[in-house]
Amino acid sequence: MPSFDVVSEVDNHEAQNAVDQSNRELERRFDFKGVNASFELKDGAVTLTANEEFQVEQMKPILEGCFIKRNIKVSCLEYGDLKGAGKQVKMICTIRQGIDADLGRKMVKMIKENKMKVQAAIQGESIRVTGKKRDDLQEVMALWKGSEDIALPLQFKNFKD
Repeated sequence: MPSFDVVSEVDNHEAQNAVDQSNRELERRFDFKGVNASFELKDGAVTLTANEEFQVEQMKPILEGCFIKRNIKVSCLEYGDLKGAGKQVKMICTIRQGIDADLGRKMVKMIKENKMKVQAAIQGESIRVTGKKRDDLQEVMALWKGSEDIALPLQFKNFKD
């Protein structure tokens, strides 16, 4: 029986490259000359550090642009609150990975609402979809790719015929 797994992962190496590119972009920008601003990736979270709040807000599009250039969807970024005291202001931006239980149930519900002839099972942070025909599985892929309700980037792996 054909099947595939749906996951939401971000390539950590590409994320590190995007953060490094963002730091180089900060060095080249005129409005950040003499400013102690930086990006740092650690444990799946990017820390934006600058002297002022508005500078951190200006750093967001730089980071997002570098992520887009590296083919990482910006929808996986989740910005936290500004924290700051003294000369430094920080914002932690987490990189969301994995399909949580709520999103998994929503994705399975989408299959049932469209009355597709497949079975979906939530397995931790992934979903396994099985069906009798390969075409049915490809319809599910098209449904999820075209959906606006799913904000995370999806990868379809482990396709077995």
